[in-house]
Order: sequence, then structure tokens, then C-alpha cells
Amino acid sequence: MARRFGGRYSPGQQGGPAAPDPRDTARVDPAGARVNLLFVPPALLALFSLGAGPAGLVAGLLGAGVLTAAAFLLRDGLRAEAEWRARPVARRPAWPRKMMASALTGVGVALAAWSGDGGVIGAALYGIAAAGLHVAAFGIDPLSDKRIEGVDDHQQDRVAKVVDEAESYLAQMREAIAGLRDRRLDERVAAFQARAREMIRTVERDPRDLTQARRYLGVYLMGARDASVKFADLWSRNRDSAARAEYESLLTDLDRNFAARTETMLLSDRTDMDIEIRVLRDRLAREGVVAKSEEGNE
Repeated sequence: MARRFGGRYSPGQQGGPAAPDPRDTARVDPAGARVNLLFVPPALLALFSLGAGPAGLVAGLLGAGVLTAAAFLLRDGLRAEAEWRARPVARRPAWPRKMMASALTGVGVALAAWSGDGGVIGAALYGIAAAGLHVAAFGIDPLSDKRIEGVDDHQQDRVAKVVDEAESYLAQMREAIAGLRDRRLDERVAAFQARAREMIRTVERDPRDLTQARRYLGVYLMGARDASVKFADLWSRNRDSAARAEYESLLTDLDRNFAARTETMLLSDRTDMDIEIRVLRDRLAREGVVAKSEEGNE
């Protein structure tokens, strides 16, 4: 079972802010088993093509390669779509991976049918049917950006760019530590990533917080990424306990600083809301006084 780091009584956290449980922000792979199963047909196609003669062998191997590429594209497309859906502010995927996967699936199935002496017309029909079924099963890519009403497009584009960069740093950080196959470090990094994503979600909900968070989501996360890569390289070559202690201390400091900054941003938002409520109440009170005085004059 995964352990929770960053609680009040966790090592090095006495009196500090509680880190979010990594399980609270655990992400289920949107691709899953259904996409992994799509790697089976190209393998079978390549195997069965071995006895299909020269032309059939070439067509079968090409079809297997195209179907494999389609499966990889679909997996990336589903993950990109899941990220797009999870964010309140997001740019549409840079290129339509899911639709390209559907097209490649059609081509791959057509090559597979032709390698089995299905004829050109029959192979084309099989390919069209396969592409249509692929679209029906997995859908198409998001074709529009997600935006928040009342916030100008330029500001939202800035937020989306910073968030994409921050998520890239977090992913590279996770990959560097995951290669060490150390459960404790994986959990420490996951806890910090959950903390960083709290700030990311706060900025996405209110892009006005970008000014306060930009250094954290840019410079600090880039530094955390670089430190993680260097530590992973050092630890894989030399199990230096001092370097490990220093890296874990860095994670603790980053967690505390991100928590403090996020709390400050939330307090600032609350202050802004209180000011707006106070102004509105004052305005309503003034209008009420005017209405009463008008009634008295009548």
C-alpha cells in the first residue's frame, strides 16, 4: 500500500503544511487495456504474413507497421484528450493524433486485406469500414480551446502556455526518478507533484494569479527537474546517502514553499471577493436609501 507523506507527523513536516496524498491526485491511464489490445493484431498480421509469398509478406509487414503506429498515436491522443478535459483552461492538442490513428488503421487494415488476396476494391472497403469503426469507438480529437468566460484570450493563452510548460517539467521529473525504481522516492515526488498541481489548478481557475505563480511554475519547476535528473544519474552510479538526503530535503522545501504560495494566492482571491461583496453591499445600501427618500417625497 502507498504511504502518505507530508502529514503533520511525517518526518521533517512538524508544524508544516500537510502535503496532499498522492492517491488523491492519482491519474488513471486513459488509454488502458483497450489500447494495449490494439498491439495484438499487427503482431498476428506480421506472423501470418510470413507464408503469404513475397508480395503478401511485404504488404502484411507494412500493414503491421502502420497498425502499430496507429496504436501508438491513439494512446498519445487519448492521453492528450484526458489532459484537455481535466483542465479548465487548455489549448486543443497541437495535432489530431486520434484522427490520424483512425486513418492509419484504415490503411493498415486495407494492406492486411490486400495481402490476403482480398482485391483492391475489397481491401479499400475493409479499410474504410475499419477507419469508421475506429472513429466510432474512440471519437475524434478536441477541436477547440477551453476558455473561461470574462477573461481575455491573451491572458488565457499565457496561462495555457505556462501550464503546459509546468506539466512538462513535472513529467520529466517523474520519469527521471521512476527509472531508479525506488518506491519511497516515487511517493515523495508524487506528493510534491500533487502540491504543484494545486497551484496549477489555482492559476487555471483565476488567471490573475499567474503573476504570483509564474516563477514557481517556471523557474522553480525547471530547477526541480534538473535536480531530479542529476540526482537520478548520481544515485544510479553511486548510492550516495548524503546526496539522497539533500534531494529529499529539496523536495520538502519545495513542497512547503509551493504550499505557502498557493495559500497566499487563495487568501488573495478571498480578499478580492470580500472587497467586491463589500462594494456591492454599499451600493445596494445607497440605492435603498435613495428609494426610501423618493417614497417619502411622494
